[in-house]
Amino acid sequence: MSEINYTGGCQCGAVRYNAESLGRASICHCRMCQKAFGGFFGPLVTAFGLRWTRGKPALYASSNKVSRGFCTECGTPLTYDWGGDIEIAIGTLDDPEQAAPILQVNPADKLSFFDNLHALPVRDFEAGSIEVKFMAGISDLQHPDHDTVIWPPKDKP
Repeated sequence: MSEINYTGGCQCGAVRYNAESLGRASICHCRMCQKAFGGFFGPLVTAFGLRWTRGKPALYASSNKVSRGFCTECGTPLTYDWGGDIEIAIGTLDDPEQAAPILQVNPADKLSFFDNLHALPVRDFEAGSIEVKFMAGISDLQHPDHDTVIWPPKDKP
């Protein structure tokens, strides 16, 4: 039987973590999560046995009851701490597929257009278009989706 590894971290690699197991994954529609994530909702999962393996997040008290952890180097939102079990941002997992949301919370703040996002048209780019050329020229400077001994590597800025 193989052991599942729940690892993750911020965009730049300054903060990395490991969790023994994951709990319930959800998306939170509250206005504080919208602002903290800069998105339409906050995707979170409870992380049991959470250990910081490189660096630690800075904390911001977003309310009188909640503090949120983030990387001071790149700004990645990492944690939600309400005084119970700490939750981590699902997108920071090296494999976000390990935490598919099963619940939506705080629906009173859900944005009016959220339930129709799946119906939006998908824009495909034609071969040779400026968009395809632009995307082909992007060099990813993010930390890879696995632990590294040193970050950044010597050949990266």
